[in-house]
Amino acid sequence: MLPTFLAEHATELILGDATLQLEFILQPRKPGIRSAEMNEAAWTWREVGSEEQGEVPGGACSSDGTALSSPSSLLPYKDASLLEMQKLPEAVQLIEKASMMYLENGTPDTAAMALERAGKLIENVDPEKAVQLYQQTANVFENEERLRQAVELLGKASRLLVRGRRFDEAALSIQKEKNIYKEIENYPTCYKKTIAQVLVHLHRNDYVAAERCVRESYSIPGFNGSEDCAALEQLLEGYDQQDQDQVSDVCNSPLFKYMDNDYAKLGLSLVVPGGGIKKKSPATPQAKPDGVTATAADEEEDEYSGGLC
Repeated sequence: MLPTFLAEHATELILGDATLQLEFILQPRKPGIRSAEMNEAAWTWREVGSEEQGEVPGGACSSDGTALSSPSSLLPYKDASLLEMQKLPEAVQLIEKASMMYLENGTPDTAAMALERAGKLIENVDPEKAVQLYQQTANVFENEERLRQAVELLGKASRLLVRGRRFDEAALSIQKEKNIYKEIENYPTCYKKTIAQVLVHLHRNDYVAAERCVRESYSIPGFNGSEDCAALEQLLEGYDQQDQDQVSDVCNSPLFKYMDNDYAKLGLSLVVPGGGIKKKSPATPQAKPDGVTATAADEEEDEYSGGLC
């Protein structure tokens, strides 16, 4: 929970120079006067962080001599201290609150920027939260009919879901990407998203969904007869017949290997049901050299070749 007085002064910051405040939160820290300044401010916040109300202790001053005695002047230092103390979730929560106020005040672009940067900030620490932030950003862009920006953020969310092996959610996210690419008539990217979908469905052990995905994609202009379509049909055939060699050949082709890294890894790790039993061709009978007599087993077989009667 953030202190009450921070919430009261948040609107003032949002309507003022909040963009600079967010940049201050996210920019790399360098040693020097500013670091000492932030350390002092961070100490002040640690002293008062548990208090819901009350006066901010004096004594903290910026490098230009300005007293840091109000919540609005201490807020950027408080954010910096949160980052330096590895309290990223609380910092992200503050940015989310700021983005909501940007939306309420009619500046969706700045709200989307804040959410996206928060996602990048926490991606390596909490991928699940990052997915949520990217999806929120995509929704903001989609509401503003900025579909290209929306689908880019959905792509980031999809790759994080695949990386976390959350395949059910990834399949839905990729389908949404595909719908948007179809809407903006970027058909070649639709083909690539179909490949990604199929790989995700096969890792879910859902062959029916993978096959349906390809079948539905026939309605996309140019897909039927494309290199992507042919490769997917070959992949599904090999998977259905439990032919690991055929599946591996497809997944090691340049079409699959040069996809986004997360999807390329799905292809390389794909194993058919049953462990991939390689089908052996029937052995052809070998002719006996001249002069070699038949074995006892051959003679016994010849004895009954005409039947028992």
